[in-house]
Amino acid sequence: MINLYKLARPAIFNIDPEKAHHLSIKALKSGLMPKANGDEDKRLAQTLWGLELKNPLGMAPGYDKNAEVANELIRLGFGFVEVGTLTPAPQEGNPRPRIFRLVKDQAIINRLGFNNEGHEAALLRLQARDMQGIIGVNIGANKDSKDRIEDYIKGFKNFQGVADYFTINISSPNTPGLRDLQNPEALDELLKSLMQERASIINHGGKRRPIFVKLAPDIKDSELEPVIYKLLDHNVDAIIISNTTLSRTGLQDPRYKNEAGGLSGRPLFKRSTRMLARTHLITEGAMPIIGVGGIENDETAWMKIEAGANLLQLYSAMVYQGPTIVSNILKGLSQRLDKENLHSLNSIRGRTADKWAEMQVD
Repeated sequence: MINLYKLARPAIFNIDPEKAHHLSIKALKSGLMPKANGDEDKRLAQTLWGLELKNPLGMAPGYDKNAEVANELIRLGFGFVEVGTLTPAPQEGNPRPRIFRLVKDQAIINRLGFNNEGHEAALLRLQARDMQGIIGVNIGANKDSKDRIEDYIKGFKNFQGVADYFTINISSPNTPGLRDLQNPEALDELLKSLMQERASIINHGGKRRPIFVKLAPDIKDSELEPVIYKLLDHNVDAIIISNTTLSRTGLQDPRYKNEAGGLSGRPLFKRSTRMLARTHLITEGAMPIIGVGGIENDETAWMKIEAGANLLQLYSAMVYQGPTIVSNILKGLSQRLDKENLHSLNSIRGRTADKWAEMQVD
C-alpha cells in the first residue's frame, strides 16, 4: 500500500510547522484522513476507571488544543483522545515562531505556551459531539492568572459533562513558574482543592471523573519519590509520564537544537521510559500509568508497556509518519501478542521495569 503521507511529507515540511498543523486539522475536518479499518483486536482492549478502551493508544494533548477534531481522531483508530491544554480565558501563547522540526532527530521543540481559545469555545464543541469515544480534557492555568489553583478548579467544573477524565497539566515548560506546582507542598494544596471539588460534585449527584496528573521528565531522581507519594496520598487516578523535556542531550540537528521550549519525539524516549519504570516501581504497580514520549512504532510502544505503562499516548511521531502510524502500531502490538502467545498486554506490563530504572540517562 502506498503511503501517501510519505510522498507528501517533503512538501508539508516546506510549510511552517504551525501552519502545517492547522492544515492537518482542516484535513481531518474535511474527511481526507484515512479511517481505521479491519477488525479490532479485543486483546488490546481494557477497562480502567470504568472506561472501556478499545486499545491502549491515545492521542496526546497539544494536537487538538481546541477540541475541534476529537471525533475524527477516534475514527483514525485511537483508543482515546486527550484535548487541550485548555485555560479558562483564551490566550495567544508565546510569540512566533514557536514550533521547530528537528528532522535528523525525529523530534519537535515547541514553546507554544498554552495557546488556545479558552473553555467556552472548546466546551461548545464537545457538547455538540455525536459519537462515542473516550475523551480526556487536559486543563491548565492562564499565564497571567492571579490564582492558578482556581483556574484548574474552573476547568474541572466546566467540563464535567463532557470529559471522561481530566489531566492536570503542571509540567509544561512554556508557562513561567508552572512546574513549581510539582513541588510537594504546592502539589498538596492543588490536589486537596481538586479532590474537595470532586467530592462536592459527587455529593450533589454528579459522576466521579478520574483525575490524572502529568509530570515533567526533568524531575530529579531524588525528588521523584516525594512527588509520587503525594499523588498516592490524594488518590490520583493515574500518572502521565511524561511531558516534554528541557534536555538537549545528544541532539544532532544544528539549526534548532538550541531553541527554547520543550523537546518531544525520539530523543525523549529513554528519559521518559526510565522515569515511567521508576514510577511503576515506586507505586508497586498499584497506580495506572500512561506512557508518553518517543513512541514511534510497535517496538517502542511494547517497550513502554514492559516498563510499566497501562496506556500510551503519542503526537510527535505522527508529524513524521502521518496518520497511518495508529493502525501500524496496533497491528504490530497484535502480532507481538501472537508471537508470545499472550492474551493481553497486562501479561508484559512492568516486566522490564527494573532494567529501565537502573539505566543511566544524561
